Amino acid sequence: MAKSTQKHAILTLLKQASGPLSLRDIASKINHEASSRTLRRWLADWEAGNKVKRSGAGPSTTYQAISNPTEAVPPFSASDSFAFLADLDPDLRRVLLNQIRDLWTHSSTALEGNTLSLGDTHFILQQGLTVSGKPIKDHQEVRGHARAIEVLYQCIDRPLSHDVIFALHRAVQTEYLDDIYKPIGAWKVEANGTHVVGSDNKQSFIEYALPLFVPKLMAEVLDAINATSVDDVTLDNAAVIYAKIHMGIAHIHPFYDGNGRIARLLANIPLLKSGLPPLVIPKEQRRVYIETLSKYQISIGQLTSTSGVWPAPDQLREFEAFCASCYGSTKDLMEEIFKLQRKRAGKGF
Repeated sequence: MAKSTQKHAILTLLKQASGPLSLRDIASKINHEASSRTLRRWLADWEAGNKVKRSGAGPSTTYQAISNPTEAVPPFSASDSFAFLADLDPDLRRVLLNQIRDLWTHSSTALEGNTLSLGDTHFILQQGLTVSGKPIKDHQEVRGHARAIEVLYQCIDRPLSHDVIFALHRAVQTEYLDDIYKPIGAWKVEANGTHVVGSDNKQSFIEYALPLFVPKLMAEVLDAINATSVDDVTLDNAAVIYAKIHMGIAHIHPFYDGNGRIARLLANIPLLKSGLPPLVIPKEQRRVYIETLSKYQISIGQLTSTSGVWPAPDQLREFEAFCASCYGSTKDLMEEIFKLQRKRAGKGF
């Protein structure tokens, strides 16, 4: 592991630790891959930068990461700032937001193999209870994704930042791992890829962007999201904008895990900012979804700082069409809620 990557991984380890760590603890957790002298130098740098707090003296000295207040996310409260909630009574706004939360959470986690049904998801999130016979991990994933949606909503009214992305990753990654090679709330530190079988029945290995290139590539994604004007996003082109962001993040694969869920969350930011409902990919389309993603990524090849995130935009057309075909479930929920609103207003069904 490169020194810069190793240094980043150790700081992430301190952030994820449940309590202070001694120099010996840190060395043990990284398999003594860095010398004590190097560790002391890095720890001194972080202490000077107010990133790490040192306690004790001599052999009893311990180190603990200092929480960054900018990473804190305020509690979620139903917002009426989304245009798709306009003209709805407050209780119907809450109903629609909860329905979208349930569907979005169920679909996104199911695409990753979660076994809970939409009904199970609703029960867990609405009642705060567990479903007998279902894995605890699946419950945690559902709650984590719902929390990530809350984080996303709270950040809609300001530019997207790395801190927000890391907060989303911490929300969806509900399983605690004391492993510097699997950082939570930080970019990956090891190369990753996946083995796929295409529609032509040919096996391929997709290599995602190397850790070295992730910061620059993700900065390009952030710039693209923040540069998208709310006036430029309409129902007609929303799926195209969603597809570009989604594919970019999925192709970079910036985290060791949780990349699909993060891509599906972040790709909806331009839509939500423009007052449109989120686009949700149904679990029934999982195979087509994976094949369409893979086909593009195999064709483009591994991303680098030179290639940029979208080296061949024209090749996104198939994925754009797929995403457009999926942009119906949340619209259907809206239509049903507005029928109730019209009924209340005495204007028929």
